[in-house]
Amino acid sequence: MQALPIFMNIVNQHCVVIGGGEVATRKVMMLLKAHAAITLVSPEVCHELQAMIDAGEIQYLNAIFEPTQIDKARLVIAATDDEAVNEAVSVAAQLANIPVNVVDSPALCTFTMGSIIDRSPIVIAVSSEGNAPVLARYIRAKIETLLPAAYGRIAGIAGEFRDQVKDKFATTQARRIFWEGVLQGPWVERVLSGQEHAARVLLKELIEQADSGVKHGEVYLVGGGPGDPDLLTFRALRLMQQCDVCVYDKLVSPEVMELVRRDAELIYVGKARDQHTMPQEEINALLARLALEGKRVLRLKGGDPFIFGRGGEEIETLMQHHVPFQVVPGITAASGVASYAGIPLTHRDYAQACLFITGHLKEGVLDLDWEAMLRPKQTLVIYMGLIGLEGICQQLIQKGMLPTMPVAIVQQGTTQRQRVVVGTLLDIAEKVKLAQLKAPSLTIIGEVVQLRERLNWFVPTAE
Repeated sequence: MQALPIFMNIVNQHCVVIGGGEVATRKVMMLLKAHAAITLVSPEVCHELQAMIDAGEIQYLNAIFEPTQIDKARLVIAATDDEAVNEAVSVAAQLANIPVNVVDSPALCTFTMGSIIDRSPIVIAVSSEGNAPVLARYIRAKIETLLPAAYGRIAGIAGEFRDQVKDKFATTQARRIFWEGVLQGPWVERVLSGQEHAARVLLKELIEQADSGVKHGEVYLVGGGPGDPDLLTFRALRLMQQCDVCVYDKLVSPEVMELVRRDAELIYVGKARDQHTMPQEEINALLARLALEGKRVLRLKGGDPFIFGRGGEEIETLMQHHVPFQVVPGITAASGVASYAGIPLTHRDYAQACLFITGHLKEGVLDLDWEAMLRPKQTLVIYMGLIGLEGICQQLIQKGMLPTMPVAIVQQGTTQRQRVVVGTLLDIAEKVKLAQLKAPSLTIIGEVVQLRERLNWFVPTAE
């Protein structure tokens, strides 16, 4: 993020727009919506601006630009088709420490204005930081279709009752939980259907009937998927946005973490192979303790919590402490990573079964079911097998698997940092060393790997 998104109060503030054409008209109209006091500077103006001048909506200075015209301005916008004038406006404004926007010239701006979704008092601005304004408008149009106009009335009525809710609930957390319950209930439908009087009556009743005491907490055991945030479920995203605390580990991608509620407390518990920041037993106890304190706890795991995620151990502890919980499955690494690598885990010509295996070393020794791994017409997917890769390949060859069996190692699959190395049991370990692959990585062994060459569809930008 190269620009800080802020909302500036310019009600009755002196703002100057340089320009008299269509672009200047759009900027003036936006400033009028924000109730600014506008001075327009231009030697000539279009019909729309002239109508605003005649109606007394804006002040007009019939002149070419001079730096003194922006003295004491709250902000300045340059919207002319003369590059020299636009640059002069930018220089003068910056020398006076006045925020300035020059239309279609990001390098001359100290602030930019995003594409606006106006549901006042709810206002959303979408910005591309000047790089792709058409894309920003496209995104705005998408959001417009998702937000009914009545959302502004929802915010307005909620604002009327804000002090009553504050008097009822002593803590910020209690108030937030109350409003989240209200916004997910029938009250919203009252407003959306135009029954505003009924909505006010209902909201008053909800406040009066609400329990202002300590709320019982809950744990959300959520699968964060293999890395790409677009692979999250709707339910996962909803719970990520309403948690009070997020307990997460190393396998959760930074992109997924960005979607956790901004003011939630973040607790990192590590779990990177044998280097755990917190032992599993302490994690289990932590989840129970936080929930018993009345907090909504998001236990966010990479992949799926019930596939090598030790989610079962965690909910056993929660049940022992009578802590309510819910489990949200995620796309496990085997499915997501293989798909993004162009490797189908099953294929009628190559594999009719798939075996998920954890490649953890136990006291430096591989303790795997080699007989099960050698069955024909199946794909092996090995989690956390990078450290023991050479030993796994050697053992499979010794047990009877062909040395030419195809193998793929996928690092940080489904993300823009994805890397894939393909080889055979005989040479893959050496190829991985040369490529300097690191965890998190997934190992795929089987004839299906040879399909990658023609089915590979995902090209990460990092490549």
